[in-house]
Amino acid sequence: MLSLSDIAARLGGDVLGDAKTQIRQVATLASAGEGEIGFLANLKYKSQLRTTRASAVIVGPDFADGLDLPRIVTRNPYAYYARLATLLNPRVATAAGVHPTAFCGSEIPASVSVGANASIGLGVILGDSVVIHPGCVIGDGVRIGAGSVLYPNVTIYAGCSIGRNAILHSGVVIGADGFGFAPDQGQWVKIPQIGRVVIGDDVEIGASTTVDRGALDDTVIGDGCKLDNQIQIGHNCVIGKNCVVAACAAIAGSVELKDNVIVGGAAMIAGHVTIASGAVISGGSLVMKNITRPGQYTSVFPLEEHSHWLHNAAQIRHLAKLAERVSELEKKLKNTDIEG
Repeated sequence: MLSLSDIAARLGGDVLGDAKTQIRQVATLASAGEGEIGFLANLKYKSQLRTTRASAVIVGPDFADGLDLPRIVTRNPYAYYARLATLLNPRVATAAGVHPTAFCGSEIPASVSVGANASIGLGVILGDSVVIHPGCVIGDGVRIGAGSVLYPNVTIYAGCSIGRNAILHSGVVIGADGFGFAPDQGQWVKIPQIGRVVIGDDVEIGASTTVDRGALDDTVIGDGCKLDNQIQIGHNCVIGKNCVVAACAAIAGSVELKDNVIVGGAAMIAGHVTIASGAVISGGSLVMKNITRPGQYTSVFPLEEHSHWLHNAAQIRHLAKLAERVSELEKKLKNTDIEG
C-alpha cells in the first residue's frame, strides 16, 4: 500500500484532497473499489468520474477542480497510470542460475538465469541479470544486453544482437532467413542471408513476431521500439527509434521507418518504401509508396453493409472508363467554347 503523497513523491504530480489515502492497486473507473485508483485517459469516460467507487483518481488539469475524490493531477494521466501500475506490480524476480537440463556452450554470468531445456550456443555474450526462460534457443555468437528477458521458446539465430532491457515474448524468432530467391529459368535460386538482426535498447517484441536477418546489410530495430504480437519484419528493414507497430502488421524487405512512426494493426507495407518520422499508418492500410511528411495515412475502405459494398465495388471497377468519358466530354466542351 502506498499513500497518494508517497506516489507523488516517486512519480510527480499534484495531490488534491486527502494525501494520506492508501492505494494498493490501479483499476478502471468503472471497476475500481476501495484501495484502488482509477484514471481518466479518454474523455468519453468522463461521466464515470461521478459514479466511480475508486478511493482516488488520476486526472488531467482540466479535471482538477469540481471533484470530491482525492486525486493526482498530471499532464498525461495515461502515462502516469502506466508508471504507477509498474510501481505497484513489479516484475517477479527470477532466481539466478542455470537449470540442470539447459545446455550452455558459453560462459554464463552469475547474475543470469537460464531456464529448463534452454540452449545457448558458442561465443554467446550475456549481460548482467539477463533472464532466459525455458525452451529458448540462442545461436552462436549472439549478444544480449544487461537486464533483457526472453520468455519461453524464443529463438535467436546466430550472430544477432539484442540490446539492454529488451523484452522478447514467447515464440519470437529473431534472425531467420529473409525471403530472398533469384529467378532462373522457372526455378528459384536461394540467396544466402548473411546479414544480422541488430536490436537496440528498451525494445519489446510481442509473441510470435518474426524479424528476418539481412541479406547483406543488417536488419535494424532502433532503441525504444514496441512491436506487438504476430508481426512480420522482412530482411534489411531499418526501424528507427521509438516506433510502434501493432499486431499482425506485415513489413516487407528493405523498408525504412524513420523515428516515431506508428503502424496500425494488420497494416501492410510494400518493400523498399521509406516512411517519414512521425507518420501514423491506420490499421489495415496498404502502403505502396514513400511517405515524406508526418501525419495520418489511411487506405482502408470504410465498413458498410455487404450489399452496399458490392454495389460500390462494382462501380469502382468502371472508374477508369468513367474517367475516360469525362475527359472526352471536357475536350468536347472546351472545343465548343472555342468555336463559340
